[in-house]
Amino acid sequence: MSTNMSDNLKDAIVAALKTIIDPATGKSVIALDIIEGLVVKNGHVGFSIEVDPAQGAKMEPLRKACEKAVYGVPGVLSVTAVLTAHAASAASGGAPRTQTPRPQPHNHGHGPQTLDGIAQVKHIIAVASGKGGVGKSTVAVNLAAALVKLGLKVGILDADIYGPSIPRMLGIKGKPESDGKKLEPMQNHGLKCMSIGFMVDEDTPMIWRGPMVQSALTQMMGDVNWGELDVLVVDMPPGTGDAQLTMAQRVPLAGAVIVSTPQEIALIDARKGLAMFQKTEVPILGLIENMAYFVSPESGEKSYIFGEGGARRTAQTLGVPFLGEVPIHMDIRTRSDEGQPLVACDDTHPQTADFIAIAEKVMATLGGGATRPAPKIVVE
Repeated sequence: MSTNMSDNLKDAIVAALKTIIDPATGKSVIALDIIEGLVVKNGHVGFSIEVDPAQGAKMEPLRKACEKAVYGVPGVLSVTAVLTAHAASAASGGAPRTQTPRPQPHNHGHGPQTLDGIAQVKHIIAVASGKGGVGKSTVAVNLAAALVKLGLKVGILDADIYGPSIPRMLGIKGKPESDGKKLEPMQNHGLKCMSIGFMVDEDTPMIWRGPMVQSALTQMMGDVNWGELDVLVVDMPPGTGDAQLTMAQRVPLAGAVIVSTPQEIALIDARKGLAMFQKTEVPILGLIENMAYFVSPESGEKSYIFGEGGARRTAQTLGVPFLGEVPIHMDIRTRSDEGQPLVACDDTHPQTADFIAIAEKVMATLGGGATRPAPKIVVE
C-alpha cells in the first residue's frame, strides 16, 4: 500500500472514530484524545484506547464500538483495538497521563465465561520457559501435533508477541478472516492457530508497551472463534514478566509445561518459571528436557553437549513430573524451518515417538477433569 493510500485510509479511520461518543462525557474518542498508537498496514488496523482504571470494565462497549466503526471503513480488512489504562487519564479529567499504565480486562469475572472464544475449549496448556533459546516454540508445535496424533482436537496460540514463530513452523501464510467481531483461526497440519505474526510482516519488530501486549493476548484468546477443542496449547514468551502473569491471571490454564535444556544456567531460569506458575496456582504438568543430547549419525554415540540429566534431576528435586527428553536432531530443525513439523509429517521418526510419549503423559496428568477457573493473584 502506497504512503498516500495509507494516509487516506488513516484519515478515514480517524473520521469514523470521531462518530464514537463516550457516553460519560458526551465527547468523541478523538476529541478526548484517548486513541493511541494507531497503526495501519496493508488494511490491518491496530490501536489502543486509554481509559480511567476505575472505568476499565465499563469501557468494553466503547472498545467494541470503535472496532465496529473502523471495520466499516472501506479498505479495512481487520481491526485490533485494546484497552489500556493509567492512574489518571484525560477521559476522567485527571492529570496528564504520565504514570505507569495498567492493563484493563474486558471484565473482572473469572473462568471460561469471561473469554467467549475459549468457552468450548476443554484444556488450555501453557508451554513456557524461563529463558529464550531452549527450543520452547519447537517443543510447543510438536507437542500440539502429537496431541493431534492421539486423536484430539487441538489449537495452538502463539503468545510470544515479540518473537512469533508459529506461522513459519506450521507453514501458514496470509491473514485471518474476521466478521468484525471474531477472528477465524488459521489451520494447517490438523491444528487451529492464531498468532500476532499473522497481523504483521515477519521482519517487523513488535514495539509494544506492556498493557498493549496484555490486552492483545486476552483478545487473541477471547476474540478468536476457536470452536470445540480438546486442548489449546499456548506457546508462551520466555521469562516471567507481564505476558506470563496475564495468561496465568486471566486465562483458565489447566497446567503448564516447562521446557529447559540440561545446563545449570538454563535450569536456574526454569526454576523461576516453575515458581511463578506455582505462586499463581497453575498446576505444573511437568518438565521437558530439550536438546538433551546429540546422536552421531556415523557412530550412533550420544554426546551430552549441555550436560546430562539436569532437567530430570531438577524435576525430582522440585517434586514435579519429568515428561521426557528430546535430543538435538537436524530433522527437527529443518522441518520446523520448512513449515513441516516433524511429528505432523513423519510417523516413523524416533523423535516423533518421543513427542507422542510426552503428549500421552501430559494427557494422563490432565485426566478427564474440567478446566479450573482462572485464579486471582494475591501478593502477600
